[in-house]
Amino acid sequence: APDIPVIDQAYSKLSNSITVEWRAVPGATNYMLTAQDGDSFIETIVKNSPGTVTGLKPATSYRITIRSINSGGKSQPSPFRKVKTVLAAPILSVHSPSCDSIAVSWKAVHMAAGFSVSLMRSDGLGRMLKENTTNTSLIFTNLDPGTLYTIKAYAWNANGMPGDDFTYNQRTSPNAPVDVKVAFNSGALRAVVSWMPTEGALSYSVTVSSGLLKRRCNTSSASCIVPSLQCGSEYYVSVTAYNDAGSSKPTDAVSLKTIPCAPVNISIEEDEPGHLLVSWSSVSFGHYYVVFVKSDDGLEVHCNTSYTQCHFQSDCGFTYFISVFAYNKAGQSPLGDIFNYTTAPCCPSDFRAVFMSSDTVRVTWAPVRGADLYETRAAGGSGVVLCKDMATACTLSALQCNTPYNITVYSVSEARGSNTSCAPQYVATAPCSPEIKYISKEGLSAVSVQWQSNNGEATYVVTARGEAGLWHCTSIGNSCTLMDLPCGSAFSVSAIAKSAAGQSLPSYSVPLETAPCCPNDLILTQVTQSVTNISWSVGMGAQTYVTTLESPKGQAKCHTLQNYCLLGCITCGTNYTVSLRAISETGLTSSCTYQGYSSSACCPSGVKLYRLSNNGIRVFWRASDETINYNADLRGSKGNFSCTPSSGLSHCDITEIPCGDVYTVVVAPMTDKRPKLTFCPKKIYS
Repeated sequence: APDIPVIDQAYSKLSNSITVEWRAVPGATNYMLTAQDGDSFIETIVKNSPGTVTGLKPATSYRITIRSINSGGKSQPSPFRKVKTVLAAPILSVHSPSCDSIAVSWKAVHMAAGFSVSLMRSDGLGRMLKENTTNTSLIFTNLDPGTLYTIKAYAWNANGMPGDDFTYNQRTSPNAPVDVKVAFNSGALRAVVSWMPTEGALSYSVTVSSGLLKRRCNTSSASCIVPSLQCGSEYYVSVTAYNDAGSSKPTDAVSLKTIPCAPVNISIEEDEPGHLLVSWSSVSFGHYYVVFVKSDDGLEVHCNTSYTQCHFQSDCGFTYFISVFAYNKAGQSPLGDIFNYTTAPCCPSDFRAVFMSSDTVRVTWAPVRGADLYETRAAGGSGVVLCKDMATACTLSALQCNTPYNITVYSVSEARGSNTSCAPQYVATAPCSPEIKYISKEGLSAVSVQWQSNNGEATYVVTARGEAGLWHCTSIGNSCTLMDLPCGSAFSVSAIAKSAAGQSLPSYSVPLETAPCCPNDLILTQVTQSVTNISWSVGMGAQTYVTTLESPKGQAKCHTLQNYCLLGCITCGTNYTVSLRAISETGLTSSCTYQGYSSSACCPSGVKLYRLSNNGIRVFWRASDETINYNADLRGSKGNFSCTPSSGLSHCDITEIPCGDVYTVVVAPMTDKRPKLTFCPKKIYS
């Protein structure tokens, strides 16, 4: 075994170990250090000097020995040395109660007589602070905020021997941020809070509070966005800086008033046609209000006011979209409800009423904005006539004639209903149809027509219509006379009433027949001494005729369907009055008078023939009237001969008549204009 080593020195620098130094022993490969405390000991194998025994108790006395070791074995223990371990290091509890202080505390250390605590900035700047104390806590003040400090502490015993030290890095809490600014985003209802960065701050917390409501925003930068703020509220904004040491004091609160809320209780009413009144309830923090009114044709107007109502001009038939915004320094309120208001449709224009008949009127008008339906109402007479249609025309029928009506066309919309402000238009219906009471004749070609008048302002027109044409008469009373009506014609007589309102329907027709026409031409031809033939032209409208020849000596008459008649019992040499009555199929009669008629003079009687010498003949007769002159005609195959006696004589002679012939001899009264009479008796002479 090697020799016993000799301990040069033994000492304790750490509370859990003792270091031993010795001179090397030749031949030794290892050394065994032993620390004995009573019955317990700790052994450590080392290679050479110095060597350290660890795992010891602080502030404890140990007997230290050493043995040398080689392959041959161990040496005997060296003489011991008594060594005491140093004090244990105090275990620090450190915090920064404020931005410029650090508080250090620890538990009591066994066998410690005092403590030494030093503090210095970790970056080496500044001076070191050192405090000796017998207490178990102390506070360093007047430090830099947000700065990392290194703290070292150790205990010493009664001999002033320092023990283990304990090192701790501690940062002071940050100072409160400065230059806090709040920018409000009215559109997103959020606030952007910014500040100057604070030394040593690792994070920041922004607190936005309003009453019991609090919102926080944590960030490591120098700004933070606080979302979801409420409109119409006042918030108080403060910022607190944080690091691993704690937090700063909150900054002084900055007031933030958000945008006002959208106005509510909005009401829209048309206080009078053409004027809209928009009103609303006031809102918190609303300094003024703007009302936007946009019509459905795209035109927009607005009203800026500090009051809670606005007036706008409006037009009929429009839909207006209305929104109200409140404003303050923060901006515009959010968009609230958009209201729409539809004004009553416009009253129809270009109103026209045209009578289709006396009881029917067609009403037309121009289409108007906003109307979905039109209601036409005619009030008058005994009731109301109503017509509803989507078209811009309406036909009102079954109206009473000769009646004033107030016709109103109302425009109707689904949104607003009927525009009851439309003005009526006065329309009077045409007069009622007159009723012809009777027709009376006032002459050969004049007829008086009478009717029942029902309108004092009407003009009545009577029309006689027939194949012969139209005849009219006009009157403002209840009768008029149709003049110059042609004879022998059939008419249909009707009457109408005319006024400024129009023309009535015609009355019921009354038939009218004029008396037949008298024949224009009447010819009398004496057939025999006692028979006369009368012929005439056809009289218009006549069916039968009655002709009469009348003289003091008697009358001759005939009634016939023909246009001629033979009248017998005519007295020769007599003046007659000639009359004719034309009778229609219905019995109407026209009495026609003509120029008088004279029958021819009577033929002579007692005609005798006497032969004279020189081939002559004397014709002798007995005259019916001495005033009548006669003429004797002798007609034969060899010639015709005649003779006329001197006035007053009743015979005449015809001489140099060819012999050997047969002659017809006729003696007849002489006429001025008429042809010679051929019906007087004839005598044969040979």
